[in-house]
This record gives sequence, structure tokens and C-alpha cells, in this order.
Amino acid sequence: MKYFTIILALIFCTTSGFGQQTPAPKQKNPIAIIGAVAHIGNGEVIKNSTIVISDGKIANIVNADEVQLRLSSDVQVVNATGKHVYPGFIIPNTTLGLVEIDAVRATDDKSEIGGLIPHVRSLIAYNTESKIVESMRPNGILLGQITPRSGRISGTSSVVQFDAWNWEDATVKTDDGIHLNWPSPFTRGRWWLGEDASIKLNPNYQEQIAEIVSFFNGTKAYSEGSQSPTNLTYNATKGLFDGTKKLYIHVNDEKGIADAIGFAKDNQVKSMVIVGGEEAHKVTELLKQNDVPVLLARVHSLPDGDDDDYDLPYKRAKLLVDAGVLVALENSGDMERMNARNLPFYAGTTVAHGLTKEQALQLITSNAAKILGIDKDYGTLETGKSATLFISEGDALDMKTNQLTHAFIDGRSISLETHQTELWHRYEEKYKTQQ
Repeated sequence: MKYFTIILALIFCTTSGFGQQTPAPKQKNPIAIIGAVAHIGNGEVIKNSTIVISDGKIANIVNADEVQLRLSSDVQVVNATGKHVYPGFIIPNTTLGLVEIDAVRATDDKSEIGGLIPHVRSLIAYNTESKIVESMRPNGILLGQITPRSGRISGTSSVVQFDAWNWEDATVKTDDGIHLNWPSPFTRGRWWLGEDASIKLNPNYQEQIAEIVSFFNGTKAYSEGSQSPTNLTYNATKGLFDGTKKLYIHVNDEKGIADAIGFAKDNQVKSMVIVGGEEAHKVTELLKQNDVPVLLARVHSLPDGDDDDYDLPYKRAKLLVDAGVLVALENSGDMERMNARNLPFYAGTTVAHGLTKEQALQLITSNAAKILGIDKDYGTLETGKSATLFISEGDALDMKTNQLTHAFIDGRSISLETHQTELWHRYEEKYKTQQ
């Protein structure tokens, strides 16, 4: 009885309190943002911009010092003089919306049973009413690639925007890619069982690769055959060979990255991406030659190797950018959903270690959009693209000045209130009354 009482209390806590903000209605009247410093997302900056938003799209963006736009009377004017405008930040490879409370199993949909499950779709498990997702928006994170976990092939990801009634409304790109967790060439003993904890070669490495190869051979044979009866796992993977899906290979070590690229080439995978890539800086030439982009592991982390520079995680992005590799930032790992809000500050850290501010901005805007295949509509402030953007009081890559006043997703003016901001205002008032 005590056990069920605790469970009911937890359920009550998750369903009560501050509710999700109601998704914004469709844009009705044109909006003009005037006077802001516009960070285009492709390296360009307009110091005194005028941005006109109409029907959810950027209808015009000009340098106001050179071009004066005549605005009709029905245009809503937002005076952003002295402020900054940015494209909506994009977070790839995230479980946002798949888990709400780790300790409550019923709220955890990030993984399914099985080792080779490409047909498992993260999109249909995505919870648009997640309070964690809602808390991303005040930092400018407006889109994400929702990605499953576990298994050798963990499933299929999709790209969503973060203001919607349901997963159908949220969808930006359906089933964009398959996620493969590459086996490690190395292993270490389970020290907690008294085994030798030193690093050694993984004796099962080739066998584990052979399992992946066998699966892909089956997929190719299925794709070239009658495809009857339908095989769900093979059917989900067909897009890797005609270019309609990307293969995201999660791998960190130098040998694993090289082997993964060789595997993709040998199996005629049209497009692949390295996810994690902690030793990607050691194989930049290979990455560049094969046009393989990298979703780089969390910047705020410790170096993995004993001989690594102490600041390697901070400067790894610059090493790859300087080598001509297409790079974006991701945030998988411990407490990944809670830490996802720090995405712009990870980019800011790369500025302190060699990149320019506009290069760092590209890591979470245009580069991420290109890698996820949504750059036709998102990632930069350009005429004809989606009006998914925000206005900040100052530099959005700086924790002190990332203070949003407005945010728009597809031209809809979205709320920046969350359960966190409501608690802030609540206790701010409490302490004011005590002074």
C-alpha cells in the first residue's frame, strides 16, 4: 500500500503544478523587427537590420543603413534597437521529449527492447507537453533532432520544433536518419567484479562488425527483391541506400571512426554522419575526403585520454573547422536533457578557444541544419526561409546576456514562460516582500 501511495504521489507531481504553455496561434499580421544586430547564421552580420515576417516566412531582411523599407499600416513593429536577432538554435541527437522523469519508468520512452531495431520511430513517442522541452525556449533552442537510444541500431530519429500540440504538429522532418552504435575496438574489465580494469583489445570486435554487415546485406537484398512479405526492420533501412535517410554512426575512437567510414562506403550508404567524434580531430583528412560531417560530443567535458590536452574538448571544434570538416554540436551523455539548455554556452566556450563568434554560431544553426537536412527552411536568416528566430538583449552565446525578449517559430510568436520562470517570479516576489 505504501508503494502505491508513493507512485500516486509521483504521478500527481508530474501532472499538477504549472502546465505547459499553450502553443502559439498561426501568424496573422506581418511583423517587422527593426534596429537589431542580425546574426544571419552563415558568418554574416547586419548591424542595423530590418526583418519582415509574413505568413510564417522571412519576407525580407535588409541593412537599414542602405535600404529603407516602406511598411504598410497593418505591420506590427518590434523595436529591437540595441538587441540581437538570431536563427533558432538547433540541438541534434537529443532525447528531449522522450523522458520526463528518469525515476518514473512510465515517462521513459527513449529505448526499446532489441539490438537491431531501425523501425522503432522516436517521433511517435515524442511528448510535446514536456516541461523540459519547454525550458529550452528561453535560451533560444527552438528545434531538435529527437533520437532513440540503446541497442546496436537504436531506431529512427526525426526533427521537430518546440511549440506544438502534438507530435504531428511538431514535425519538421520525419524519419531523417537511422542511428547505429558502433562497437568499440577496445574494452576493459568490470572492476566491480574483480576483473582487470585495464584497457585491452575487444576480442569480439570483428564479430560485432560482422553482425552489422550481415544485417545490411539482408537489407540490400530485400531492397532489390520483391519486398514481400514486408520486413519492418529492412523496410525502415532502405532509405540509407537511396539517400532519403542518413546513417548516424555513434562512435568516438580513431579506429572506430575509420572503420565506420569504411563500412559505410563498402555498403553503399549514400550519406553518413559521425556522432560523438571525440577523436575525430585525429582523422580530419579522412573525414574531409569522404565528406563526412561530425556532430561533436559535449564541449563541457573532461579529456578522455591521459595524454590529451586539458582543453581538448573546448578546442576540438576549432581543430575540425580549421580542417574543413562540417561540424555541429550535440549534447548526449549524463543529464543530457537537463543540460541541453546550455547548448549556446557550449558554442560560446568554443569562442574562448579559437573560433570567432559567428563560426561558433554556425555550430548550432546553419551547420546543424545542413547535417540534419533542414537547411532549405531553417538555420539562417534569409528571405524565403522559415521565420524561426529570436531576439536577445545581448550576445546569445554568453550566459550573462542570453536574455530573450521575443521568439518566433514559423512566424508564430511563442511564449517564453516556463515552470522555471514562473517559480523565479514567485520567489522573487517572496523575497521582495521580506526586504
